[in-house]
Amino acid sequence: MTVIAILKTGSTLPAVRQQHGDFEHWFREKLGNQVATQVIDVAAGDSPGKPEDWDGIVVTGSPAMVTDREPWSEATAHWLRHAVERETPLLGVCYGHQLLADALGGEVSNRPQGRESGTFEVSLRAETSDDPLFRQLPKRFRAHLTHQQSVIRLPSAARLLAASSAEAHQAFRVGPCAWGVQFHPEFTADVMRAYLDAQAPALATAGQRVNELKKGVRDTPYANHLLLAFSSFVRWRHG
Repeated sequence: MTVIAILKTGSTLPAVRQQHGDFEHWFREKLGNQVATQVIDVAAGDSPGKPEDWDGIVVTGSPAMVTDREPWSEATAHWLRHAVERETPLLGVCYGHQLLADALGGEVSNRPQGRESGTFEVSLRAETSDDPLFRQLPKRFRAHLTHQQSVIRLPSAARLLAASSAEAHQAFRVGPCAWGVQFHPEFTADVMRAYLDAQAPALATAGQRVNELKKGVRDTPYANHLLLAFSSFVRWRHG
């Protein structure tokens, strides 16, 4: 059976985890039951082996910051470079997106506007017309976001696939099968609301209208479909 490695780069907020489980649970559900998954907690020091050991790789989000240069994160970035070179299908999400960009020569930094959390519209670029994952999506779709850092410069080899009004680099691809997405295709609307509840004091202190953000939360079926599309792509590559 096709096996996708889930590289866990941290855990969700305690209040969210208590209600809804952790990152790996959401990814497993959205990847579907046509693939097997194995969780490797790289933040806890687990080894992912070799990239070629896996049919596909997903890198989760994290409360960590890429710019902190923690040893486990730097080691994972080095490993991701090899995965791209080996052309193992790879999808980095949020922290995973930023770590992939950083590993390949891009740049990550704090957002000048502060944290972005909520459900927002993502717009695809024309370059997605032949992309194996994004060509299946409409030109505009809703997605859940929560992040304090961003990719401010893409790797030179990257192809920009999507942006939003507040985020220039929502998605990119390097080579035939390595993608990064800033948004969270694994989130449900309930998970997004739980994040906003947990982050409410900090968001309010930063001048954000938490009630408006919560009212704006919607289901994101097209963003969620991206993980199933990745799963299907990995199975196709696996033969």
